[in-house]
Amino acid sequence: MDGKNKFWKGVLIGALVTAFAGLIVIGMAAGIWVVGKGVMGNQTVGISDGRATPSEVSLDIDRISQKMELIQGIISENYLFEEDPEMVEDGIFMGMMAGLGDPYSTYYTEEDFQELMENSIEGEYCGIGAMISQNRGTMLMTVIRVFEGTPCAEAGMLPGDVITAVDGENVTGMELDLVVNNYIKGEEDTEVTVTVYRETTDEYLDLTMKRANIETPTVEHEMMENGIGYILVTQFEGVTAQQFKEAVDDLESQGMEKLIIDLRNNPGGLLDAAVEMAAYLLPDGTIVRTEYKNGKGDEYYSENGQLKADSTAGTRLNQYPVEDGHELDIPMAILVNGNSASAAEVFAGAMRDFDRAVLVGTTTFGKGIVQSVIPFTDGDAIKITTAHYFTPSGFDLHGKGLEPDIPVELSEELLQQAVVELEDDNQVQAAVEYLSEETAGEEPDDPGMAAD
Repeated sequence: MDGKNKFWKGVLIGALVTAFAGLIVIGMAAGIWVVGKGVMGNQTVGISDGRATPSEVSLDIDRISQKMELIQGIISENYLFEEDPEMVEDGIFMGMMAGLGDPYSTYYTEEDFQELMENSIEGEYCGIGAMISQNRGTMLMTVIRVFEGTPCAEAGMLPGDVITAVDGENVTGMELDLVVNNYIKGEEDTEVTVTVYRETTDEYLDLTMKRANIETPTVEHEMMENGIGYILVTQFEGVTAQQFKEAVDDLESQGMEKLIIDLRNNPGGLLDAAVEMAAYLLPDGTIVRTEYKNGKGDEYYSENGQLKADSTAGTRLNQYPVEDGHELDIPMAILVNGNSASAAEVFAGAMRDFDRAVLVGTTTFGKGIVQSVIPFTDGDAIKITTAHYFTPSGFDLHGKGLEPDIPVELSEELLQQAVVELEDDNQVQAAVEYLSEETAGEEPDDPGMAAD
């Protein structure tokens, strides 16, 4: 009896979410998320006839409840094996979200949601040291970056490897966050076997490695020849904005006259980090704005040495304004590719719209939407697409991506190399060539031009 009560309570909780409030913008490795508190409503479930049509505004909860009771009765009377009401309940909610036809909208059980929140992106975790991207159409998970000196690098994993199984369990089609948090990450020094498909050799490989504490800086920088600074940003985490500012300051102190920012294979993350980084380089003006279904939204902008945020959507933006009197007005190029997504596109789009940087490489991923994560009082949660974001010029890049100003495909022989030196990287060299031509015949800029 308790199982059935929990079952129908769960149905109501999943179907009758009426509102959410107290939103906080946070980031996850796969894109921009918004986390909020779900407000549950209780409603008497009745009975009606007829099927929903595409033109109907919402589901006929009464009719659906009648059908679910009918099916539950058939299960109780006829199902040969023992029913697990909790699994059935979860299946209903998963199916409800899957029925939206949106690969970014999903349902999380209490356990999955706890794992997701506990593994927030702060630059340190216990895992294998790979960055993984998921194709939202095919749901295939592909390794896009292998960090040097990590367990996966020592095991021979390469960029381009497609992950098919973990410890013998098929993970194809699963949500990326859940695969990473529930299968790949784990306790330090424990073994994990990741099965990958390698297209170049047309073979499946079982790569066994020991999990380790991974501390990967999200920002790396160096001074190249001819006054060109280079900054690599692997993703946007809680520490990224400060690391980026320190990198810019260090390169300025070394006499930087031109700058390359590498966002290739950057899957996104914290919106706040991307906005703060862009504000550190740009003059006053709008950096990005979001728009919800009701037409309300948020706007992030710089004004009189401060980074500010205004909201008509009820979003809590308590961390703003942030002091920011810095600006960098030198020739800049941003490296992008098909795995540059979400917050990376926010940053790149703002820089180009302000005419402060050109994009070099290939067209970006094209994720211009925001997801809201809405927790329920029973510990479960859903993630659902709730907003578009727009670049300062008003461009909606979703499904299109940002096209490069200087199209350059990475040389085929470099695609599966774990480490590529800057001098051998043809996309980097294309950016160098552009910046060299841009400043040819000009007097070098004063390296102390940026003001704090």
